[in-house]
Amino acid sequence: MLGNRHLLTKKAIAVVGARNASANGLNFAERIARDLGAGGLLVVSGLARGIDVVYPKENAGLYDKIKEQGAIISEVAAGTQPQARHFPRRNRLISGIARGVVVVEASPRSGSLITARMALEQNREVFAVPGAAVDPRAKGTNHLIRQGAILTESADDVLQALNDAERAPLKDMEDIDFKRISLEPPTLDELGPARGEVEKSLSPAPTLVDEIIRNCQCSPPRRVLGAPGIGVGGPPRAASGQSGFTDRSAVKT
Repeated sequence: MLGNRHLLTKKAIAVVGARNASANGLNFAERIARDLGAGGLLVVSGLARGIDVVYPKENAGLYDKIKEQGAIISEVAAGTQPQARHFPRRNRLISGIARGVVVVEASPRSGSLITARMALEQNREVFAVPGAAVDPRAKGTNHLIRQGAILTESADDVLQALNDAERAPLKDMEDIDFKRISLEPPTLDELGPARGEVEKSLSPAPTLVDEIIRNCQCSPPRRVLGAPGIGVGGPPRAASGQSGFTDRSAVKT
């Protein structure tokens, strides 16, 4: 690692894309990277030609600038000649460091799609910028969107998704002490409305007891259903979980 180690503790987002990026793609990548940085995110990229511009040599100046102001991480020694087998390892680092990966442009065989796949395997968010159907560089990103990637038109889409993902989970429901629940018989005021609701739920076809309970809306519904005057009658149940009701005459009155 070269540069400022403390940056690894910051919340980061990766921005990757096509090597033969279009002018629009380059402009969008620059704008969204700037806006994401202004939003408090560290921007991670692969120093490749194109969207994530020390290979190739034309990026040597950028390499030196990042080493001074940012951080450079690699699993291979400095000075190692670039080989195709090294790029998947680099892509795994890119997605692993970041909270999510933004894919700006990608052809169907783009290495950026490998980064997106690794992001999914690492439980990271995947963002994709839509493009024109006639542009081969948009086929990969459009495919990611069809597969469930977050459609991204600005940095706000990324920031909102990451903030939503980090919200505290809902508080677990407290355990219910069933021993303290009253088992007293229902009052006459409860029985009248309950009988009508139960009768409405009946039909010639078998009805689930739980379905009748949900429709009854009495408190507590199971106790009301078992009360005298609203007992379950009719033939034996054909299957577990079914009410056994066949018609309205099955309700004893």
